[in-house]
Amino acid sequence: MSLLDEIAGPADVRALPESALPALAAEIRERLVEAVCRTGGHLGPNLGVVELTIALHRVFESPRDTIVWDTGHQSYVHKMLTGRHGQFDRLRQAGGLSGYPQRAESEHDHVENSHASTSLSYVDGLAKAYALRGETDRTVVGVVGDGALTGGMCWEALNNLAAAPERPVVIVLNDNGRSYSPTAGALATHLAALRAGDGTSMLSLFEQLGMAYLGPVDGHDTIAVEAALRKARETGIPTVVHCVTTKGLGYLAAETDEADRMHSIGPVPAPDAVSRPTWTDVFAAEMLSVGASRPDVVALSAAMFGPTGLQAFASAYPSRAFDVGIAEQHAVTSAAGLAMGGMHPVVAVYATFLNRAFDQTLMDVALHELPVTFVLDRAGITGTDGPSHHGMWDLTLLGTVPGMRVAAPRDAGTLRAELQEAVAWTNGPTALRFPKADVAPDVDAVGRIGSADVLRTGERPDILMISIGALAGAVLAAAVELTDAGRSVTVADPRWLLPIDTELVREAARYERVVTVEDSGEHGGYGDAFARALRASGARTRVQTIGLAQRFVPHGSRASILAAAGLDGPGIAASVLAAG
Repeated sequence: MSLLDEIAGPADVRALPESALPALAAEIRERLVEAVCRTGGHLGPNLGVVELTIALHRVFESPRDTIVWDTGHQSYVHKMLTGRHGQFDRLRQAGGLSGYPQRAESEHDHVENSHASTSLSYVDGLAKAYALRGETDRTVVGVVGDGALTGGMCWEALNNLAAAPERPVVIVLNDNGRSYSPTAGALATHLAALRAGDGTSMLSLFEQLGMAYLGPVDGHDTIAVEAALRKARETGIPTVVHCVTTKGLGYLAAETDEADRMHSIGPVPAPDAVSRPTWTDVFAAEMLSVGASRPDVVALSAAMFGPTGLQAFASAYPSRAFDVGIAEQHAVTSAAGLAMGGMHPVVAVYATFLNRAFDQTLMDVALHELPVTFVLDRAGITGTDGPSHHGMWDLTLLGTVPGMRVAAPRDAGTLRAELQEAVAWTNGPTALRFPKADVAPDVDAVGRIGSADVLRTGERPDILMISIGALAGAVLAAAVELTDAGRSVTVADPRWLLPIDTELVREAARYERVVTVEDSGEHGGYGDAFARALRASGARTRVQTIGLAQRFVPHGSRASILAAAGLDGPGIAASVLAAG
């Protein structure tokens, strides 16, 4: 039996002799590469924290001592050492192991932390709670990546932590010089100087705030990390342990990948698999075209040039591309400033991360009627990253923003056209949303109603189905089933979801029923907005809204989740028939 297979929990890690630790680390790396290459997941970040995680579980007694990971995608080794190493064959699969800490999985997972820069605020609150309850024997540990440290919440928390020396906490800074790609900003420069260890008497920024600082420590030397963590636990004041690690260490393909060190990978494809363009690929190519014809267009990313499709634009127009670090709030208000200065910013973020910058979108962009374009990748159901990453909230939020225009392309052609229309709009903000998936097959329009495309025309005004974005194919398939069942179905794609097209509303008034279909939350989505507009027009047409239930959706493949939610062709048809 291997060393890893003998570990049922952290007590077994603490019981190992020091001489066994290198072999354990090697087994963990081998298991990581084998499992993640099969299922997909965050490989590079976890390869980089193997020794660090072993040291954490040898020094601290989880779950009595609380370890909070930031972000949670670097917690795979933690899962292995807390009794879950045998479950990695179903990593990120429906019903299997989550790719992030998950409270339902283990008592060792305290925080389901998959959005960056939140750990130190949790640490601050937990330390206060333990102090108030008299539980002075519990240590609170925050493991924060240097990329996450670029987020504003970390500094808000540090401002409070450093001012409360009576509540000692341990902050483990996992410094690999990268978030997805190299970490941006002055903080990265400061950490590089600390890593250099040039013999000067430079005070770290953390010491200047009044915290203790230990390091830099070789994060791949388990014994050295253990010694630093034990010392940090005994200082009696908030202490930063600066561990220097290498993202992707132990797997040559990750170590030599300069783009993102195999930050997140999909399952290794079969040798005969056909590669198809994704929505992100189409956006990336069209942004290059926009950049060539519009010198006023600039691009902003929150540490995600590659994942959001902005890398090609950034390479072609480096002076017009800004990576602000994992700081979505700053990105949006900085974009507002750029727009005030005469530029047209394109802010590309995952749909789930726009939630973090809602106030800035509302008060800093929309209030000033500024021409900022938001490109929301991973909108709708994303799949294996789970509830925190499904982009099912953006339509609900954006629907409350005055003057906001929102488009959802159904195929590559409409994505290209709608991006061009968005950057041409000067009277306020615009947004484009599309999923994490291969781009949908082209669907040609057979007619036009206002700005909406008609995709199918029924013989009678029985049912008008309004399809949102990439669900066009599923809606058309449902229309065929409904026609076979004796219903007459017209299908329309509004293209621009918000504001609601008044001509489409007038057309809908002729029908017995309108059915809206979206992979967004059913409360406050397109269906709700269209129903309100229809009521305001005085029409008595019944509206049936088919969308995602307003709950946190677990991880699984996009196709299986959509099918389970009734958002594939058969499911949509069944919902319509069941409604009468």
